[in-house]
Amino acid sequence: MNSIIGLAFVTMGLTASVLGALGGAHALITKKLARLAVVRQMAGLVLVAGIGGFAVMEIALFQRDFTVSYVQRVGSEFTPAIYNFAALWSALEGSILLWTMILACYIWAVVVKFSKRGNDELLGWALVVLLGISAFFFALLTGPANPFIQVDVPFGFEGPGPNPLLQNHILVAFHPPMLYMGYVGFSVPFAFAIAALITGRVGEGWLVETRRWSVIAWGFLTFGIVLGAWWSYEVLGWGGYWAWDPVENASLLPWLTGTAFLHSVMVQERRSMLRVWNLSLVCATFCLTILGTFLTRSGVVESVHAFADGAVGPWLLVFFTVVAGGSVILIGWRGDKLRSPGAIDSFASREASFLANNVLFGALALVVLLGTVFPLVAEAYDGTRLTIGRPYFDSLARPIALVMLFLMASAPVLPWRKASGELLSQRLFWPAVAGVAAMGLSIALGARGFYPVLTFGLGGFAGGAAVRQLRLASRRNGWRGFVGRANGGMVVHIGVIILAVGIAASESYKTDRVATLEVGQSMTVADHEFTHLGLDGNQNEIREKVFANIEIDGDDIYTPAITRFSQGMIVPTPSVRPGFSEDLFLVLDSIGEQTDDPIRLRVVVRPLISWIWAGGILMGLGTLLAVFPDKPRRTAAKLEEQTA
Repeated sequence: MNSIIGLAFVTMGLTASVLGALGGAHALITKKLARLAVVRQMAGLVLVAGIGGFAVMEIALFQRDFTVSYVQRVGSEFTPAIYNFAALWSALEGSILLWTMILACYIWAVVVKFSKRGNDELLGWALVVLLGISAFFFALLTGPANPFIQVDVPFGFEGPGPNPLLQNHILVAFHPPMLYMGYVGFSVPFAFAIAALITGRVGEGWLVETRRWSVIAWGFLTFGIVLGAWWSYEVLGWGGYWAWDPVENASLLPWLTGTAFLHSVMVQERRSMLRVWNLSLVCATFCLTILGTFLTRSGVVESVHAFADGAVGPWLLVFFTVVAGGSVILIGWRGDKLRSPGAIDSFASREASFLANNVLFGALALVVLLGTVFPLVAEAYDGTRLTIGRPYFDSLARPIALVMLFLMASAPVLPWRKASGELLSQRLFWPAVAGVAAMGLSIALGARGFYPVLTFGLGGFAGGAAVRQLRLASRRNGWRGFVGRANGGMVVHIGVIILAVGIAASESYKTDRVATLEVGQSMTVADHEFTHLGLDGNQNEIREKVFANIEIDGDDIYTPAITRFSQGMIVPTPSVRPGFSEDLFLVLDSIGEQTDDPIRLRVVVRPLISWIWAGGILMGLGTLLAVFPDKPRRTAAKLEEQTA
């Protein structure tokens, strides 16, 4: 029954999406705008279909309905409730179902938000584009990624459960949905950008309609990436959080172009510049979300984050090609209307600083894209298997990131159009003092090395500039000085600075040591003593866990483990003692047969790594503050009148 109902929902979603997109396009082309009401009705059916399909799959998972093909693949009689819920996005078909449900919610949110402008052509074309995207994903669910196929159940079948790595930490319940909320959220600004190109309304009006949607999508994507890094650190047992894995890079790429857009959009709103660039960034960001989906779900890369099944790969590649090609054609078609009336008056101006910021984000995106895609292209061309690892990414990304930190300090204090030398020296004096103080303090505390010390100094410089802006805003407006796009952006900047300092310290000053310990034997790492007290264990229906009791500094006991799951996979489970100044990361490399056999223990000491998670949380808070208005909002119509 679940198979039938679920398939009925996704079929309804496909039908409503196609009818809404085609009906809306016909109404707009023939100028019969009253018929756009049908589009809104179809959007409501898409919402029902998306939520209904998602709900039916969750019901099937909790009922252990193994007659549903997807449940038979990832369900289990013994999976704990939270991981059973998260099993929906643990494999290919379920992840597409989650994606489609989130997209349906965004489409309905657009309908509700702009309910008073039902016959607006810009809104109409945006909904047509969104329903076209929805039609593609519902088509995947009814075709190559159908999770509701009805199958026979073998006698005594209890189900394999999700991948063991996806039922080993609570973050798996939050990281993928947050990431998808960001990925899918960029569909909205993309749809309005395409609508602006189709209608010729390529001034600043479409930016007003989409800027909050862009901020919200960016915030979800940011938080999703940080949670993914945290999950990797806590679960995978290698002591790190970012390995420049192709699937990690796939999430970073739209984040980079999306961040560039959020900065350059302010230049267009204020100076009517960068019109082509902003449209290109919006389209590129959406295209990169589709490319990321292709990399994750096509099977073309081997990664702990990727799904091996490549059934939807060709379809995603075709969709990516159509979207990218269509965007380029439309931008070229509207080239004459996209000429910007504004120009940069001085390099010592906020718009020039934002332009430099965008060049750096674009350069970093290109570095990541080449390093991610080139091995795939080389293998497809002549079968050569290449690996591009951390040295390539680190050597090119590090200097770009440092210059970005410098711009984070200078851009907020620069005025529009032109700044005098006296004004710059006045506004940058205290941030510069903060930067020198931060560098001096880090050296006094033992920091060494050019890159980390420079990062600490630039972090202090940028942090001083952000604090200065917030202090001035709070003096003018009280607590509302922290609310609004500009001020919330400063909170985000502080989060980025804290995160950057955490990365620099944890990567530059980490201590990594492996030793074989008998029961009662100790090892010393970074002035901490680790004593092996013996092995212990427990088991249940889905896994058997053997853990070592490790006493740290004669006080607390931590228990790194090796877990054998019923599927046969053996997974090391780290144990982490977090702290403000450093984390102690323990993982078992190997154990013996008996409880008194020696173990091979790896200890990693990472200074300030918790600052990465704290910085990510602060970035999320800043995003929330940036969503709220800080002053009366200009309407899209007024902006179009001003820039026509």
